[in-house]
Amino acid sequence: MQFLCKEYADGNPRVRSLVAETRIHLVPALNPDGYELAREAGSELGNWALGHWTEEGYDLFENFPDLASALWAAEERKLVPHKFPNHHIPIPEHYLAEDATVAVETRAVMAWMDKNPFVLGANLQGGERLVSYPFDTARPVKEVPAGARGSLDDYEDANPELQETPDHAIFRWLAISYASAHLTMTETFRGGCHTQDMTDAMGIVQGAKWHPRAGSMNDFSYLHTNCLELSIYLGCDKFPHESQLQQEWENNKESLLTFMEQVSAG
Repeated sequence: MQFLCKEYADGNPRVRSLVAETRIHLVPALNPDGYELAREAGSELGNWALGHWTEEGYDLFENFPDLASALWAAEERKLVPHKFPNHHIPIPEHYLAEDATVAVETRAVMAWMDKNPFVLGANLQGGERLVSYPFDTARPVKEVPAGARGSLDDYEDANPELQETPDHAIFRWLAISYASAHLTMTETFRGGCHTQDMTDAMGIVQGAKWHPRAGSMNDFSYLHTNCLELSIYLGCDKFPHESQLQQEWENNKESLLTFMEQVSAG
């Protein structure tokens, strides 16, 4: 935020063009309760884990309605698109009930998304160094078809469209636009933060193949509002020391600008 304001005031043509032609929304923290807990405890010995949940105990990133599973169930029953839409999927009524197990932060974000028709989005996270794109929900495969050899994993590898969105190529391009401009994200020869490199040396991965989960903000953004949203994991340390923040900014500065500029690409 400081960079955009300062560079705009100083007449930077790139930033001036970006600010003048793009509606930019910035959310400093989706979970201020959790951040406060983690900050007070400090990052040593993994105390950042305290900040994963809200004060009420919700994991916000998996607290959104699972619209992907609803879509796939409707597809199996041949209801799409004449009886069940495949975009701008409505939020289920039971999810909006007052007694539903939905965090107040989640409700606020959903209302904000409905009010502002976003085109492109990213949420910044930690614990890995990569860009993850939808689907995050793994599509269930009930059984390996007769005649198919090997295991269920082999079948899914041979039929990647099972987990891909109709906008798979665009999602990959957006993810690559961020990862390739990052100073270290594509240096996957070092391996991942916790396991081997999951990104095929590109710094990007599809969520369902890496860390499948239902009810993610990315899948909800895509299926409910048509916003193309990705998760950007900035590094192995979820709570970097203050002395590291300047380098982290340098690592991500060009990526952030390049990513925002993609909204004008059509």
